Formats: sequence, structure tokens, C-alpha cells
Amino acid sequence: MTDPWNPPAGSWASSAARRRNMQAIRSRDTKPERLLRRLLHAQGLRYRVAAKPLPDLRRTADIVFGPTKVAVFIDGCYWHGCPEHYVPPKTNPGYWSGKVAGNMARDRDTDRRLTEAGWTVLRFWEHESPDKCASAVLRVVLDRRQRLLERKLRSDE
Repeated sequence: MTDPWNPPAGSWASSAARRRNMQAIRSRDTKPERLLRRLLHAQGLRYRVAAKPLPDLRRTADIVFGPTKVAVFIDGCYWHGCPEHYVPPKTNPGYWSGKVAGNMARDRDTDRRLTEAGWTVLRFWEHESPDKCASAVLRVVLDRRQRLLERKLRSDE
């Protein structure tokens, strides 16, 4: 007979298997992120990955276009509370529902802070079409580039 698993003090895990599963979840370089980055790179766009848009903000965007001030986030349906796909947890619902609600509040705060600093924030759900996401990012980045160029030309006159 095996010993019952005792989680470490303050652990969110309901079992050893659950703990291993949750620890294996990636915070960056997920499949949706990699697909979007591949499409953007193929369009000639260059960017930083998992970078802080603002030095004093302890949050990272999945894709950052620094010169044009565009921050792209690919939000996981579970972790960020997708209205279409989020299913409340059956195990330890108090902890996990609170965690997801906190993530959503942090996302809104991040959006607000970046917008106030002059950034354009693009958020996509992991289930959205990478092609459509790439088209939206490309449009915004090229538009911001064009506006920067026009502003520079006007200031040089």
C-alpha cells in the first residue's frame, strides 16, 4: 500500500499527478504563440519574445514591437477566463476560480497601463485563427510604423 500524498504547505495541488501536470504548463513558447510568431516573421516583422514593454512594469507581453509600441498577448482560454471556453474547475474551485479572476483583473490593469504609456495592446485567445491574428498584428504594426515615419518627416521640415 502506498502512502497518501501530502502536498507541501500552501500548495494548490490536490494530488501529486495534478502538481506534475500543472508544473508542466508552459508560460511562454506555447503552440499558438509559435504559430503566430512564425507567420509574423514570414511577413518580415521582427520583434522581441516574452519581453517587458515597460521597464518598470513587472509583466511581459508574448510579442513586443518596441519601436512601434505594440504589445501582443496570446491568452490561454482557461488561465484568462475565455467567455467561450472557460470551464470552472471541479477540484479546489475556490483557489482556481480566484486565480483566474485575478489573472483577468491583472490583464485589464496591464492593458490600462500600457495604453496610458502610448502602447497599442492586442489580445488574442489561444483558439483564434493564427492567420487572422497575424493579419491584425501586421495591420497595426505597419500603421504605427507609417504614423511614426510621417511624424518624423513633419518634424524634419
